[in-house]
Amino acid sequence: MVQRIAVQGQMQMHQRGRVVWILAGETSGDVIGARLMEAFHKRDPEIVFAGVGGGRMEALGLRSLFPMDDLAVMGFLEIVPRLRMLSQRLLEAELDIKLRRPDVVITIDSPGFSFRLLKRIAPLGIKRVHYVAPQVWAWREKRLKKYHGLWDRLLCLFPFEPEWFAKRGFEGRFVGHPVLQAGVAHGKAYRFRKRHDISDTAPVLILMPGSRSSEVPKLMPVFHQMVKLLVKEFPDLCLVIPVVPAMAPLVRHYLKKWEVQPRLVTDIQDKHDAYAAAQCAVTKSGTSTLELAMGRVPMVVTYKVNWLSAFIARHLIKVPYVAMVNLLMGTAIVPELLQKDCRADLLAETISELLRSPFKADAQKGAFSSLLQKLSPPRGETPADAAVMEILALMDGEEV
Repeated sequence: MVQRIAVQGQMQMHQRGRVVWILAGETSGDVIGARLMEAFHKRDPEIVFAGVGGGRMEALGLRSLFPMDDLAVMGFLEIVPRLRMLSQRLLEAELDIKLRRPDVVITIDSPGFSFRLLKRIAPLGIKRVHYVAPQVWAWREKRLKKYHGLWDRLLCLFPFEPEWFAKRGFEGRFVGHPVLQAGVAHGKAYRFRKRHDISDTAPVLILMPGSRSSEVPKLMPVFHQMVKLLVKEFPDLCLVIPVVPAMAPLVRHYLKKWEVQPRLVTDIQDKHDAYAAAQCAVTKSGTSTLELAMGRVPMVVTYKVNWLSAFIARHLIKVPYVAMVNLLMGTAIVPELLQKDCRADLLAETISELLRSPFKADAQKGAFSSLLQKLSPPRGETPADAAVMEILALMDGEEV
């Protein structure tokens, strides 16, 4: 009986259109997934979506199998307490795919969970795409031997990745970086200052403590002490924290003891307006550095994880920088203050230099223009359109 119902459900789904199963494991993946869904529907309005995603994907009609936030964790020790729950979510995803028999499964980033899922569903014969190539060029290259047979197509965000993977026996397709579609360049400084009643002369500092519950507690106390030092030199300093709605309550918890209260920004347009109004930013490493670069916001990059996680990472990372801005340009465009250097005094000193020195700020801005050209898709379309063309070609047995 159960089997007959499952078969009937599969027939109904395929009658409505092809089924695309997407997994996004964190906020950045949710953004990528939502743009993919929009690009798919432009070409085939009958496509049915299933899988796991956040608010943006759900707003486009996805009914997430379970909360995406269950997967949003990183760090060696940070993940241990959640192993049992993650194992359960993995089983749920596998069974859902077996039941639905989608035309393609797309996993977006989150390699720890994504690759386990791709391996489990390999016997099903369903086309598999992994979007956002694993950064094994930065660390743990030995993991490559475990990746054979995990996917039918690998979509890369950075132009150097296809060649790097090809030298090691993997094919990758460069589709451009999703940050180009973020709309950052459309921000308006005057609109932000007017909306938040900020004078034209007050310097604006962006604080970005991360979008994961494991990141915010590490950085917010450091940011608090840094701000105490900065306001002594810049008494009219305006603080802005762009934050995803899910993280807003946690950030507000840490703000209770702050003497100077930042503006919390959860709206996308408001965030882009804040970038346009900002003189500089302090951000955790990650995609946020590329967003700030696109908004031409000079920045300092910082990060802090559990001491054991950091110890292990130091022995595995093979690249000279952690900020993607620096990696792509091959030089230290933006300062990196990581782990033991993630200190309030060092951060305050570096931010102070950017606020006082137009030369240092302009040097960063000049490099950002060259950086963004490197991230554009080869055929001039949007990154989401380029990715969907690759996926549809795979589904149809064609070449782009």
